[in-house]
Amino acid sequence: MLKLTHVSKTFHPSTINERKALIDLSLHLNNGDFVTIIGGNGAGKSTLFNAITGAFLLDSGKIELDGKDITFMRDFRRAREIGRLFQDPLKGTAPNMTIEENLAMAYLRGIKKGFSLGINKKDEKFFKDHLAELNLGLEDRLKTKMGLLSGGQRQAVTLMMATIVTPKLLLLDEHTAALDPATAEKVLDLTQKIVRRDKITTMMITHNMSQSLVCGTRTIMMDEGRIILDVQGEERSQMTVEKLLALFKVRSKKEMDNDRMLLN
Repeated sequence: MLKLTHVSKTFHPSTINERKALIDLSLHLNNGDFVTIIGGNGAGKSTLFNAITGAFLLDSGKIELDGKDITFMRDFRRAREIGRLFQDPLKGTAPNMTIEENLAMAYLRGIKKGFSLGINKKDEKFFKDHLAELNLGLEDRLKTKMGLLSGGQRQAVTLMMATIVTPKLLLLDEHTAALDPATAEKVLDLTQKIVRRDKITTMMITHNMSQSLVCGTRTIMMDEGRIILDVQGEERSQMTVEKLLALFKVRSKKEMDNDRMLLN
């Protein structure tokens, strides 16, 4: 479903700031896989997402989505098939536009129609029905500007925008990290509910090592632009945070020194 083959990316090559962000990385996801991704700062997690969404050209390698080579496809074309949520609830929405206008933009982009925000009664009902699933009362606030919502409400609407037309791939870039614990748990529950219901192939970056073993069906650990661990099935069900830390030390030949991950 998603296949990366020998993908490499170096930023600022041949300069003092040269950084090898992705190194000969290969990865294959089947339809419906839900992969959690962990790793320290600079491990390449967000760079991996940026490569998949087409934020930059690769130095080498190939990316295929649903059997189609998208390596050189423009980012705005990939956005029709790939949904993405960021850590910052302010990203991915237009704060001065209403909830229904933001949803309309996401819906129209997904079904590849010409751009027009002519929202009719049928559209309103469609949006209300979807927002009601969030159980946040937002179905009665379609005319409210996105910028007036709380961080959790906004992230929940962003999740709805990313999935209102089922994407072939959903990328979650620490999408609950900026929320308070109670709100983060609610948004994560909503995420898992939508992903399970619509069988969406999903990748989720998290700094919470316990969460990485509980959510989804597979856990990947990255370090210095490489995948150093990929566990699923019975092996994953028996995995603990302590075992993850021990494996990180063996595979990377160093101790985990990311305070945020260790505290989580």
